[in-house]
Amino acid sequence: MTRSEWFTSFDVDAFEVPGGREENWRFTPLKRLAGLHLGEAANKGRTAVEVVAGDGVTVETVERGDARLGVAGTPGDRVAAQAWNSFTGATLVTVGKEVATTEPVLVTVTGAGKDVTAYGHIQLRAEQFAEAVVVLDYRGSGVLADNVEVVLGDGAKLTVVTVIDWADDAVHVSSHHAKVGRDATLRHTVVTLGGNLVRVSPTVAYDGPGGDAELLGVYFADAGQHLEHRLFVDHGVPNCRSNVVYKGALQGEDAHTVWIGDVLIRAAAEATNTFELNRNLLLTDGARADSVPNLEIETGEIEGAGHASATGRFDDEQLFYLQARGIPVEQARRLVVRGFFNEIIAKITVPEVRERLEAAIEAELEAVGV
Repeated sequence: MTRSEWFTSFDVDAFEVPGGREENWRFTPLKRLAGLHLGEAANKGRTAVEVVAGDGVTVETVERGDARLGVAGTPGDRVAAQAWNSFTGATLVTVGKEVATTEPVLVTVTGAGKDVTAYGHIQLRAEQFAEAVVVLDYRGSGVLADNVEVVLGDGAKLTVVTVIDWADDAVHVSSHHAKVGRDATLRHTVVTLGGNLVRVSPTVAYDGPGGDAELLGVYFADAGQHLEHRLFVDHGVPNCRSNVVYKGALQGEDAHTVWIGDVLIRAAAEATNTFELNRNLLLTDGARADSVPNLEIETGEIEGAGHASATGRFDDEQLFYLQARGIPVEQARRLVVRGFFNEIIAKITVPEVRERLEAAIEAELEAVGV
């Protein structure tokens, strides 16, 4: 089945219970999902959502029946549908028309507690010609399934930085649905560091020509950790652009990362320009990275399209070059890892997030002795 035929629904029962052989689930260790895929995990708690926002930004808690919810996309799997039908209140953050914020909007989500299952829904909305940066920060313990909607009006510019820094016990399955308006610009970054099992599925669709979406990701998996990112960019209108760059490092026994990148260029999407890239760096033995880029093109009238993926260990030539200039091998290895991530870290415009990510990478390298 191609992505153009992918099934979506708000109805949980419209999806079969996954058994692990389905393409959408074959890399995910279902036994570690705390029952989220079964449709039977009760909502036993509630995450705490705190928002710090400046002038021109409205923050609301709304019920499921609010007409603004669900406009960015429809759940594409059973867990996302379960989350849609189980949340008790959605957090809606709206950047008003032509408002340009000077400080980032901070949305902090704290887990419901160890082994406590919760469901959530967040919508980030930038109205016509608005400009803002939003930091979505997950922390604490718990089991969480949620949907995050990102809605951009015509001409809006929105940067969303998601930091997933759970405690070691956490299980998190999250679907991000982005709807990009005419001539709007989305910068979507996912930083995944913590958690026992994390599965994030960003989807981007265009609501008018001229849309521009850049999807960036950084992840660092430790022993026993499963970090999975599944992206889908749906080009359905002409003259739009997308660029995807995800980079990950792995260390420790049974550290496992999964990256699936799907790009669909529909027949109507003439003059599309798209590229996707995934790079994985294995720091120790016993770690595994799965990377699958997919590109589906239904029209020949495009500007450009391509994808690339690679997984490997340290570049011996880079290490030799640094050591030949008197840099000790351990320091040389750290410089290589920093350089590996720098392309993405440099694009994070929030200094606090950038410094936090750099410190986290240093701590990971210290732990493994690199």
